Amino acid sequence: MERSEFLMIGISVRTTNENGQAIHDIGPLWERFLTENLLDKIPNKVDQTLYSVYTDYEKDHTRPYTVILGCKVTSLDEIPEGMVGRMIPGGKFTKFTAKGKLSEAIVYSEWLKIWNTHLERRYTADFEVYGEKASNPEDAEVDIFIAVE
Repeated sequence: MERSEFLMIGISVRTTNENGQAIHDIGPLWERFLTENLLDKIPNKVDQTLYSVYTDYEKDHTRPYTVILGCKVTSLDEIPEGMVGRMIPGGKFTKFTAKGKLSEAIVYSEWLKIWNTHLERRYTADFEVYGEKASNPEDAEVDIFIAVE
């Protein structure tokens, strides 16, 4: 499936999957985003959909990468202090969907499947989409897009 490039603004953290480090970095990133109500502080939002983007891969999913949590925007002209703005490249993607209770780590479980699936990944930018279908934490659907050759 082809996806167009998009602009986003959000907060970021550099992490790695080694020794389970990502869990200790990504959870607090979400907590900060939600407790500081950063959704309302992002200018030029396209909508209220949240994106969790995985990019700047050092090599592959076993090496360090950057996570950016935020929203699609129409412009990067105004980036609030403490946030980052980025153009997320488009291209060919394979879509996975995590379904169920968010509290039961459905997204992480889906990533475990992705890591064990033979895909010719590009490691440019992969992302999760938390839209309308993800609004009920007891019965959520989160789409995950993986950049492929």
